[in-house]
Amino acid sequence: MVSGKVVIKNPTGLHLRPAGLFCKTAMQFKSKITVHKKTRHEDVTANAKSVLSVLGACIKSGDEIEIVCEGEDEEKALEMMTGLVLDGLGE
Repeated sequence: MVSGKVVIKNPTGLHLRPAGLFCKTAMQFKSKITVHKKTRHEDVTANAKSVLSVLGACIKSGDEIEIVCEGEDEEKALEMMTGLVLDGLGE
């Protein structure tokens, strides 16, 4: 299992279009990929391969998320997913 923390840069957060790109990228990997967001009131975990799950996490601009990858291609998955977020999710 590997994980990395990144901050959402794009001004609109993970709305439908960037969430779709995020999930489409996650689905390329065999590893289980989850996203964790901690707030003062709760810890939210989302399945990175499900658009509805990612949208339900209500990830906004400036939020720090932790991407956790577990499986045979976990290192490559983490590298690709964090890179995608750092590049602004296509926006």
